[in-house]
Amino acid sequence: MSQVLVTGGTGFIGSWCIQALLEAGHTVRTTVRDLQREPALRSWLHAATPFDDDRLTVVRADLEQPEGWDAAVADCEFVLHVASPTLRHTPANDDDLVVPAREGALRVLRAARDAGVRRAVLTSAFGAIGIGHPPRSTPFTEEDWTNVDSDIPPYQRSKTLAERAAWQFIQDEGGALELAAVHPVGVLGPLLGPDDPPSLRLVRRMLEGQVPACPPFGMGFVDVRDVADLHLRAMTDPAAAGERFLAIAGHSLRVIDIARILHDRLGERAAKAPTRELPLWVARALGLVNPELRLLRHQLGRDLDATSTKAEKLLGWRARPIADTIEDTAESLLAHGIGARTGS
Repeated sequence: MSQVLVTGGTGFIGSWCIQALLEAGHTVRTTVRDLQREPALRSWLHAATPFDDDRLTVVRADLEQPEGWDAAVADCEFVLHVASPTLRHTPANDDDLVVPAREGALRVLRAARDAGVRRAVLTSAFGAIGIGHPPRSTPFTEEDWTNVDSDIPPYQRSKTLAERAAWQFIQDEGGALELAAVHPVGVLGPLLGPDDPPSLRLVRRMLEGQVPACPPFGMGFVDVRDVADLHLRAMTDPAAAGERFLAIAGHSLRVIDIARILHDRLGERAAKAPTRELPLWVARALGLVNPELRLLRHQLGRDLDATSTKAEKLLGWRARPIADTIEDTAESLLAHGIGARTGS
């Protein structure tokens, strides 16, 4: 088995990648910005899978700082670059997200190249593929790229430009370093610890009764455990080198369908979840004054579909049914007391 660096180990996807690697027998080194979070991370992982503590090392490194990265990648065969800057609120300037994401990815790749790492797997997103396009009837594929010249949200812009820069680096100065990219759609699934990941916010707010009616759009969703599995396949399969892989369970799902699944699977425990979808014209009007709906303005009235055919055929990857994932997400939130909150 190999030694693998995972950046952003306390994040939702990062922590599940660590769990999958440990379960598969690998030795893991992970970066965090705050070493005070190490005990909690170890506790979450021990609750999920048995492993010897000496198979996990936690080190401090920040995407926005040069210190620590050479030591982080030393003696690693693979790197999973999962970490990416996120902000709880819309930044005043897109560069607040774009610059750290792009420069952070390049910082990790340079260190990996110099250390003789065999392959890096970049956690990109559907946001680097399917945003800023006119309406279409066909699913998005790995051949598509988000149009950064259109009026798109800063997070999607940052993911797109960071990935573009990563591929350009590999082409121009990557040496023997290989690169693969994983593109999850909306990531749901159970928590390893009592964190509150932004990607679970929709389900949490539905359970808390904070979504009186669903915004009228559809998008893809996928289980975080399946996203971690795809990272490991992209890490080791020879066919993955130089490739991008979308991760979606089936096809796009309307937001109202998530609420219906919650009602069907959880019954009274999901009594606060919405039962209706906003008319499109109402959602657009509210988007003029509601910051959250304003961020969704490009999605309203649309179904942003994608396909994982490439990952399925090339890597043998399969996603579990999304209804099971939605149920597991809700059960996990409730078990951690998150979905039961009444505040924001």
